Amino acid sequence: MSEHAAPTTAENSAWAEFITPLDTNELKSFCRDDVERLFRINPYLEFNKWEKTADNLFHVTGKNISQQEPFEFDYEITVAETERGLLVTYKNDLKLSTTFKVEPAEQGSKLTIIDEYTNLSEEEATARSKEIDQSLTTWAKYLQRYILTWKKWSWLSPWRWYMRHAWQPMKPMSRRITYMLIWITLFEIALIALGVAIYFVEYA
Repeated sequence: MSEHAAPTTAENSAWAEFITPLDTNELKSFCRDDVERLFRINPYLEFNKWEKTADNLFHVTGKNISQQEPFEFDYEITVAETERGLLVTYKNDLKLSTTFKVEPAEQGSKLTIIDEYTNLSEEEATARSKEIDQSLTTWAKYLQRYILTWKKWSWLSPWRWYMRHAWQPMKPMSRRITYMLIWITLFEIALIALGVAIYFVEYA
């Protein structure tokens, strides 16, 4: 995965790109079908509200925990389809837009996420540095992982239902706790099964 981390005071953009197993049409559909899912996959964004206010317009609030000191966000986003993917623009935010650009690759397709920021003077950029989203690289990694899993399991309707209605609305911490509980439960089931097997071997 290639990346260009969060912008410095001399820059106004950042990007990250990765290869996916989907073809370009499948990847475009994945991005366009559920914009909310794209953002909720980001483990550094904790959403309080994702409300559709009009066609392709959403009111979004929550907390960004990618900085050492988390910061709140409250803005409107507008979503527009482009020839190569998706363009999300922000109102009342230091970040101007996020572009999801889909391109063909040797095997599958390539997704590039590009964040564009407001042009600020060096003094303004330094003063507002705590508002810069530092999550882009991690977001790309989690999105790539999700798409790999999607490619493998999306044919299974119960899995799609769980991911859409249970996993997606969870906050990142809740997902981690749920993940640990599932593994603990599976481990306990395995121990019980092992105990039953030993009993039958010894006494049956």
